[in-house]
Amino acid sequence: MSYTMDATNLFRIIAIMKNFKNAFTKSFLILIIFQLFIFTAFAQSDLNFDLGGLNSGDISRARLQDLNIQPVSVSAADKGGDSLSAKEWTIMIYMNGKNSLQRAAFENINEMEKVGSSAEFNVVVEFGQITKEGYFSLAGNWTGSKRYYIEKDSDLNEIASPALENRTKVNMGDWRHLVDFVKWAKAKYPAKHYALIVWNHGSGWLEDNPVSSPKGISYDDETGNNIDTPQLGMALGKMGKIDVFAADACFMQMASVAYELKDYVEYIVGSEDITWGKGYGYEEILKALAINPKISSLDLSIKIVDTYMPSANFLNAQSVINVKKLQYLPVFTDDFVKAAMSANLKTEAEAAKNKAQGYANSDNKDFYHFVKLMVEATSDETVKDKGKMLMNFIKSGLIAYTPASIAPNSNGIAVYFPMDKYDENYNKLKWSKDSQWDEFIKWQLITTSTTA
Repeated sequence: MSYTMDATNLFRIIAIMKNFKNAFTKSFLILIIFQLFIFTAFAQSDLNFDLGGLNSGDISRARLQDLNIQPVSVSAADKGGDSLSAKEWTIMIYMNGKNSLQRAAFENINEMEKVGSSAEFNVVVEFGQITKEGYFSLAGNWTGSKRYYIEKDSDLNEIASPALENRTKVNMGDWRHLVDFVKWAKAKYPAKHYALIVWNHGSGWLEDNPVSSPKGISYDDETGNNIDTPQLGMALGKMGKIDVFAADACFMQMASVAYELKDYVEYIVGSEDITWGKGYGYEEILKALAINPKISSLDLSIKIVDTYMPSANFLNAQSVINVKKLQYLPVFTDDFVKAAMSANLKTEAEAAKNKAQGYANSDNKDFYHFVKLMVEATSDETVKDKGKMLMNFIKSGLIAYTPASIAPNSNGIAVYFPMDKYDENYNKLKWSKDSQWDEFIKWQLITTSTTA
């Protein structure tokens, strides 16, 4: 049997149906008839479905209005930038220079301009600064922020890239403004992959944070605000697809910070210790993208780490975290700390905490090194077994990369382990809610003070 269906006849029937008075009835019947024609046609064994030269796009544009249905437009940014027109990468740098770092920000932008954006990738920066005595700036006498599309330029004495937006009043310590920047960048410069670098001071859990704990990143000296750890998680949750998150800031590669971001990114780049003012090597990062625009998320993360040149005064404690593995960290951690508490290893825990690799913030310790010292100090086989499992997980699963130049006892992730006083705000973090590390800290502090 041969069945021929002409698109003109189909549309003639639809046009007749438009004369029905009731809009709902009209739309419903048109939809039913249209679907019936399609179903009947495809049910035949010898089908000749003639659309008279029309394609599906023609039908959609010509007749969806008859059904009171509007086509839905999905942006490349919302889809992760998988449209044919999207570039491979958009690199977004949230550069909060509204503090003592604004000269370093100017220098880093000029580094980026040595390479600039290309036909394959975008580089977008929001740079904020303030005019304040003692705060040096080469970018001009202005306060607020500017959003730049970074273009190639060889003049290191000025920012030549076009400023697409100027804002005189801006709070770069507000997590919602970070979201606004990322959404703006993704809508204006869609790509298949996105990297976000938050550039500024970072504190992890430093005690002199200008706002209440939990501590965080992106200090704005004009407003007195920063983005705390839960807010950073909320921000990433509002952004959509982010492949690589990097903190060009101090102390951010901690279990408590990374765990807050675990549902939103693929890889996290950061440092357990101080990241000195020069930060990452942006020229080298962009050169790597220029050579290989299709670089993977992991390889880009590794390149970011490898471009960091530590000062002689600070350790190199940069690493890459494989975020997919973070969901298992509480499991291995809880097995270990429960075994240690059950064995009542209070003396061993105190000694290991004092000897473990520490940083400029004395409340932060390298997680792996602390567990290693505990394992070496005890004869309890359960603690040894659980400790070795946790160590193996950190080294072989969680940490995707550490550079050859990393400090000997830095292994890629730090934990909050205060020497004397516990900060109750730590209880608010997802890491504390999902693991027993906070209980272990309190157990160790209480038993130590009780037996002292």
